[in-house]
Amino acid sequence: MKDLFILAGPTAVGKTEISIKLSQKLNGEIISADSMQIYKYMNIGSAKISKQEMRGVPHHLVDIIEPSEEFSVAEFKERAESAIEEITNKNKLPMIVGGTGFYINSLIYNYSFADTNKDEIYREYLTKLADEKGKEYVHNLLKEIDEEAFNKLYPNDLKRVIRALEVYKVSGKPMSGFSQEQNILDIPYNVHYFVLNMDRQKLYNRINRRVDIMMEHNLIDEVIKLKEMGYTSDMQSMKGIGYKEILYYLNDEISLTEAVEMIKQGSRNYAKRQLTWFRKDSRVNWVNKDEFNNEDEIVEYITSQLSSKKIKIVYF
Repeated sequence: MKDLFILAGPTAVGKTEISIKLSQKLNGEIISADSMQIYKYMNIGSAKISKQEMRGVPHHLVDIIEPSEEFSVAEFKERAESAIEEITNKNKLPMIVGGTGFYINSLIYNYSFADTNKDEIYREYLTKLADEKGKEYVHNLLKEIDEEAFNKLYPNDLKRVIRALEVYKVSGKPMSGFSQEQNILDIPYNVHYFVLNMDRQKLYNRINRRVDIMMEHNLIDEVIKLKEMGYTSDMQSMKGIGYKEILYYLNDEISLTEAVEMIKQGSRNYAKRQLTWFRKDSRVNWVNKDEFNNEDEIVEYITSQLSSKKIKIVYF
């Protein structure tokens, strides 16, 4: 079985620098699990890692699609699995780094419903319903029939939301029922899953400061350029935190002060949801940053944990 390392955590907790130092020690390559960093041109609002910050460490699934394109968790899974194979074949360690929980779960849970019959007409109906009433409306349809799937899936993961509704319509039982009948942890990877955390107020302060830095780095100009390139508020990419609020401001719907506060509040709420998501997985090794003096100590701690599991550590 292939070794698969995961470093996750809430937004602004400090995953990037630690992941780079770890990849250098572990002879790894990084596969981004960030639902915004997949988009080209969206650098400031997504806090995208720069070439300089990468320090020569190969990164996969960054800058891979246009902001006008839709991108599903199924597409992430397919591309990530291909990258894992490629990295493993080079005798290097594939490292999933990011905070998008449903991207990570697509790789480390065995969700397979290939044997369940399909209902193309119902699927088309739900797709049109999402167009007319919104993804949130369709997502809420899950609440009554499959609360477990409702809690695990985000509205933006429309394809899997529709699939869960379709499974129930065709089979008469929830998708989570199928999950219980199969071994959902039957995956081709040895998972080594670490999640960074820190004092909640400290994290919120870091989030607020990050938003201020984004504004200092001309997030407004970035959104203006995206608008000029033809990207609009009804696109999946432009609904991301930081982009939709600046669009509200540019459209004279709110003041700049209100937009900045909305970004901060939205980011803090997102961090809270991320932590709730990661707590659901018993395989997670929690790393409290407050218990360490610096990032190097965190890197040493994680590598020591991996050494005990016989993961090869490469010291440069």
